[in-house]
Amino acid sequence: MPTFDRYLLSQLLVLFGFFSLVLVSVYWVNRAVVLFEQLIGDGHSALVFLEFTALALPNVIRLVLPVSAFAATVYVINRLTTESELVVVQAMGYSGFRLVRPVVIFGLFVALLVSVLNHVLVPISRAELNDRRAEIAENVTSRLLTEGQFLHPANGITFYIREITPLGELQDVFLSDSRTPDQRTTYTAKNALLVPGDDGPKLVMFDGLAQTLRIPTQSLLTTSFQDSVYDIAGLMGSPAKTRIGIQELPTSSLLRAPDDLLRQTGKDRAEFLYEGHARVAQPFLAVAGAMIGFGALMLGGFSRFGVWRQILLAIVLLIVVQLLDNAMADVARRGAGFWPVVYLPPVAGVAMASLMIWISARPGLFRRRSAVTGSAT
Repeated sequence: MPTFDRYLLSQLLVLFGFFSLVLVSVYWVNRAVVLFEQLIGDGHSALVFLEFTALALPNVIRLVLPVSAFAATVYVINRLTTESELVVVQAMGYSGFRLVRPVVIFGLFVALLVSVLNHVLVPISRAELNDRRAEIAENVTSRLLTEGQFLHPANGITFYIREITPLGELQDVFLSDSRTPDQRTTYTAKNALLVPGDDGPKLVMFDGLAQTLRIPTQSLLTTSFQDSVYDIAGLMGSPAKTRIGIQELPTSSLLRAPDDLLRQTGKDRAEFLYEGHARVAQPFLAVAGAMIGFGALMLGGFSRFGVWRQILLAIVLLIVVQLLDNAMADVARRGAGFWPVVYLPPVAGVAMASLMIWISARPGLFRRRSAVTGSAT
């Protein structure tokens, strides 16, 4: 690789690492605050909080890397333009399409990173995250059961436990259920256990008494029991088992869209094909973003007043490409045959950048047309 290409590529990589670190940190802090309130507030340890934030990081990095590539390209090219380094290189005979070569290599490097995240790390982390969420949701003891306190997990429900042993046994349980308007049932038991079930956890009580007060007749029915099962899945807010998420599936399964996975996820073939091809196409948005940043700044040339207008143009074009990507996502989900439109946004971004680089090599193009128009009038 020529010396200038190595120099420009090294500058891009350094700034790319800096912007990625800053953006990931900002995004992670915002996400961590929400997770901290949810997990720590529900009685979970700091290790659970760190595990959840670590599993969320691959998806955060996937979203941030293309933006970091664009920001690094704009910053580096702006600095090289301000310090007249690009002017010197162009005076040596380097054209715009020759100068963009290290930017394309840089974009492909970022695209490779995003591809690894899209196809490997993000699906694995999302699957693991959903599994951990299901485990946390079923762990009622850590979320809601607190010894020595009267708890009200739902309207009309009062729950009390004197002590929870290290083995998870509940000692001296009191449960009052007044959700039915015309009666109130109170359970007392010497000990109880929480047992997982297909539709949520069950409370199994031993050596207890059930007292049902029928309010209209003011009659009390008392029943002693050796063991009794109470369904607490609904009152504890434990969600039912969810379907397999489409984001958790490998790319090969998404592109094949087998019928069994369509039934398990509840999605149609168009959704599968969109998700699979989007994982292939979206990494190249990093290439398009880097080239757009380079091409827009090449339009300005050297100016003591800076290239802020070109930077604004680059930002606007990047937003246009992102809006196009969102629009094509909606189109692709309408039918299984529309998946090729997913590749349109990166192709459009590269085309925009190539057009700007071509125009930058002809600075007198529009001035000559203006002159011809003025002379004709």
